Amino acid sequence: MSGSTLSSSRRSRRRTIAAAAVLAAAAVTAAFALTLDDSDNRNETAGEPAVVTESAVPAPADESLLALARRDPSDALAVGRADAPVVMIEYSDFQCPFCGRFARETKPELLRSYVDKGILRIEWRNFPVFGEESEQAALAGWAAGQQKKFWEFHDVAYSKPRERNTGDFGAENLIAMAREAGIADIERFQADMTSDKARSAVQKDREEGYVLGVTSTPAFLINGKPILGAQPTDTFEEAVETAAKAAGR
Repeated sequence: MSGSTLSSSRRSRRRTIAAAAVLAAAAVTAAFALTLDDSDNRNETAGEPAVVTESAVPAPADESLLALARRDPSDALAVGRADAPVVMIEYSDFQCPFCGRFARETKPELLRSYVDKGILRIEWRNFPVFGEESEQAALAGWAAGQQKKFWEFHDVAYSKPRERNTGDFGAENLIAMAREAGIADIERFQADMTSDKARSAVQKDREEGYVLGVTSTPAFLINGKPILGAQPTDTFEEAVETAAKAAGR
């Protein structure tokens, strides 16, 4: 095969992949938009988490939505088998109170009932939206992952409600959280946190969320199905079980 033919074939593949990604993003954006519209109509209290009903969330349009899951076995910001039939992608901010509620009340149940049994994989996406401390916390979480301590850091950060942008996620407190999470090399943690790789990783996650239409946290995709807000645990359980059944589990 000639060089020009190979080049043309590669360009064609790239166009096909790009087109699939655009279609997937458009489908999810529309679903999140419907979710947001529906929740805005029924939740007028400021700060109240959005409530999603089945009628507000259409089924995923096509299989390309499933490709949003990275399924990278080396991903330090993921938990569960890379080949699990169900992947939940979570877009969250460490300063978000509803993200904290999900982390304390729902995530432990999902771990016990589905992740530990090989049914569910959870993939974290940093989506800092509440300012500088959110950004620093996201960078710290990524740095913790470099020492395989992301989820320990996650649990410490969310262990209790914290005040937003009042220093709870300042530099000294982030180091204290890292120590509490069992991170041994604090100097490396600090270096990783301020690295270009950390900033690039956080920006990649955030841009992915924006492209999909995420505008608030927490936001989730469960095998392509969007769920917005810290919903009751049974909402997530039903979504996981439905997805697992559709996947033949």
